[in-house]
Amino acid sequence: MQPTPPPWRLRVAQEEDIPAIGALIAASVRGLSCPEYSPEQRERALETVFTVDTRLIADGTYFVATVPGEEVADGGATPVAAGAAAAGAAAAGKSPVLAGCGGWSRRKTLFGGDLHAVRDDGWLDPASDAAKIRAIFVHPRWARQGVGGALLRAAEAAATAAGFTQLEMGATLTGAPLYRRAGYADVQRVEAPIGGGLTLPVILMAKRLPAAAGAGSATGGR
Repeated sequence: MQPTPPPWRLRVAQEEDIPAIGALIAASVRGLSCPEYSPEQRERALETVFTVDTRLIADGTYFVATVPGEEVADGGATPVAAGAAAAGAAAAGKSPVLAGCGGWSRRKTLFGGDLHAVRDDGWLDPASDAAKIRAIFVHPRWARQGVGGALLRAAEAAATAAGFTQLEMGATLTGAPLYRRAGYADVQRVEAPIGGGLTLPVILMAKRLPAAAGAGSATGGR
């Protein structure tokens, strides 16, 4: 018997997905990070490190898990049929329903969105540097249904195809268990400044990958 396909599909994120990605990140942080971070830390982080990194989207190295046949109208939470969406979704201000988002980068920035002060958009060298796993978030409605793991595997596959054999990330305390199960090792715990005298505990994690045959032509290459 063939396995049942998941109700969501992965694709490369597009510029028009940015509002939906921002809403997803907020829902994920507020809904899934409560045991690890205080309300003050969560809200402050949503103004700094947990903002959308549009550079990842422009580079084509960020993915979204969409729910086919569903959209959100006017920022609401009620799905609408895909047939109705075809009759002017843009005019109605509709966005796709996202189960998750996440990706990788061949730039030096380790974590943080557009509003994060610590950024370095310089290119990494696959021969000597580690690609970055970036900004994986899952909507609470789709938690523990394989979305995060699928996004991580897609990011790893793309980075491997681009010639990288090392990966690293700045993981939240919430996401660290998933990454450990996927073979990432803790390197160091750091405190990321998020303003207002607050910091956000983040775990630096790393993993080594086997080299891919014919590497260097993946999505996201220069």
